[in-house]
Amino acid sequence: MARKRFAAFPLATVATFLILLFSIVQHLPGGERFVNHIGVVRASLPLDLSLLRTPLSLYVPALDLPVWGALAQVFVVFAIAEVVLGRRMTLVVAYACTLAGTLFARVGVAIGPGHLFGFPKWVAYVRDTGPSAAVVALAICIAFRTRAWFTATLVVVLMVGEAVLLPNLAGLEHVVAVITALLIAVSVEVFGDFWPRVMAGVGAATSVATAASLEVAKEARRRPAGAVIP
Repeated sequence: MARKRFAAFPLATVATFLILLFSIVQHLPGGERFVNHIGVVRASLPLDLSLLRTPLSLYVPALDLPVWGALAQVFVVFAIAEVVLGRRMTLVVAYACTLAGTLFARVGVAIGPGHLFGFPKWVAYVRDTGPSAAVVALAICIAFRTRAWFTATLVVVLMVGEAVLLPNLAGLEHVVAVITALLIAVSVEVFGDFWPRVMAGVGAATSVATAASLEVAKEARRRPAGAVIP
């Protein structure tokens, strides 16, 4: 970071810039309508449209919260995640946990307020955007990878406490993000080297088979017509 500055964390820098950009645009005349059409997700929307908007919804900050908080937490947590988890894993965790929260909101509205995790119908029209679920999930995965158990426990306790004391859509989505992040972290820990080894084995077998096929083809070209290959 001392050498490259913000270029050392391109993913965190771009994510922070997008949040700042959406924050500015949605406060301009006509800007909120534009942002709503490209990046705002609600449980009342058709599923395909929600899935299409979910990647951008991560960068649309809430209207009633200070944007500087979102900018600070995204840059710090995403930058650490880039170093600890890598860029590809950072994107996977951020989008998977954001998507899990988005789908949970739809399920909660569908089952109704009579269930423990159900919501009244009006929640379907609540604006469901922001990077908080992704930040919480990345914090869990970072803590798990670095064995920072106190930090991981603290994040879990805070998110569960938020959901209990302030039972709303955002609080429960944070708990869903925590659960999804833990599942991802454990899966990577258990199976992290499995699929790369499988793919490496498949690649090696393919190379051997290709080389053998080429050798057989060369041998066939060298033999006279009508000769039988043993």
